[in-house]
Amino acid sequence: MLYSMIKYDKLFKTLKENNISQYSLYTHYGISRSQIQRLKENQSVTTHTLNMMLNILGEGFSLDDIAEFTPDKERE
Repeated sequence: MLYSMIKYDKLFKTLKENNISQYSLYTHYGISRSQIQRLKENQSVTTHTLNMMLNILGEGFSLDDIAEFTPDKERE
């Protein structure tokens, strides 16, 4: 079976570098705690959520700053 993965580890590093806490994501920006948890666990999220994160970060940021794609590999 083939699988691919998108990881969001870069998101949390970028947020930290820009002094944006997880607390502020759900209290000031309206990102649900469940979406934050899904991102932390590299689970599936909607493009709407990714768009919201990029809007929070602001101009000059792209998907490359918040996500990393690993191409399909053969599952062992």
